[in-house]
Amino acid sequence: MILSELISLDVLRVIWWLLLGVLLIGFALTDGFDLGVGALLPFVGKTDTERRVAINTVGPVWEGNQVWFILGGGAIFAAWPPLYAVSFSGFYLAMFAILAALILRPVAFKYRSKRDGHAWRNGWDWALFVGGAVPALIFGVAVGNVLQGVPFQLNDMLMPLYPGNFFIKFISLLNPFALLAGVVSISMLMMHGAAWLTLKTEGPVQLRARAIGSVAGMVAFVTYILAGVWLAFGIKGYTITSVVPDNGPSNPLFSTVEHGGSWLSAYSDRPWIAIAPILGLLGIALATMGLRAGREGSTLLLSKLGIFGVISSVGLTMFPFILPSSIQPDASLTVWDASSSQQTLFVMLVVTVIFMPLILAYTAWVYKVLWGKVTAEEVESDSHSY
Repeated sequence: MILSELISLDVLRVIWWLLLGVLLIGFALTDGFDLGVGALLPFVGKTDTERRVAINTVGPVWEGNQVWFILGGGAIFAAWPPLYAVSFSGFYLAMFAILAALILRPVAFKYRSKRDGHAWRNGWDWALFVGGAVPALIFGVAVGNVLQGVPFQLNDMLMPLYPGNFFIKFISLLNPFALLAGVVSISMLMMHGAAWLTLKTEGPVQLRARAIGSVAGMVAFVTYILAGVWLAFGIKGYTITSVVPDNGPSNPLFSTVEHGGSWLSAYSDRPWIAIAPILGLLGIALATMGLRAGREGSTLLLSKLGIFGVISSVGLTMFPFILPSSIQPDASLTVWDASSSQQTLFVMLVVTVIFMPLILAYTAWVYKVLWGKVTAEEVESDSHSY
């Protein structure tokens, strides 16, 4: 027996759907507070020293945290090639904006302290704000559009096509529901960044982070509920109406998809998935209360719980859909028809089983070594700090 046949294709597809979720959630939990701190930077730090304190809470770890984003993109490319092709084509300008912001962020980290001028440092501080706020917003906007369906087609050669004017299509991505999802995303990550600053700082920076973070948490809580209600009553869902062979070929056109009904019908089919939005709301609410009360470690953990619940709720609600098509529903990409081959998924799984524990162990060790608060005295006396 060939080793790759030890696990059936349908099981491998579900495993890699779960692993993709793990990578995206891992990115949100780690680099999410980096983005949140960047978005908060001009508001929690009023002096140069205060801003340096905030920057140095994430300075030693942001590069390692961003690896989760790279791993997620690599997993999409290798495990779900049609998803990579269709999404990166349809969201090209959005992806470019995210990458430009993520490129701007390390440049700002490295150049900010090279000169002492106020205008120089203030300009780079706003660059860090852009590098944090823009990706946090666009990630949510992208999720909002995915839930509505993306306007792509597949021809007989499975080549993705996006009919219509390029710039009009880009502007259409900024629709009200997608923008609401963007507000959920940026407010949630600002809350997460505030929870991190509460843990890692003290004094004025910590107090401002708590105040702003508690407001961001309330915004995230309310907008997440509004998005759920809108999704239930204003956004049509997608349903596979034909028999789909779980071990069949990766050809989306083999299935028949109906665009109608509600996404929330998934909760009547699989009631247990309701735990995800409950955890999302509970985590955000308790993290907000923790910020107001001044609790530190537990607040960050609860913030992570809220993010885990929110992101999980999207994936579980859409399953088995990964990227539905609004203009050609039968071309929608699902877990069952958009994956790589059985052998590819198996080899990737073996590599993941070997190296993922090493990555987690190394990450845990780094955080252990860097544990403790960042103080004004520390950054002023350390010539190597940002």
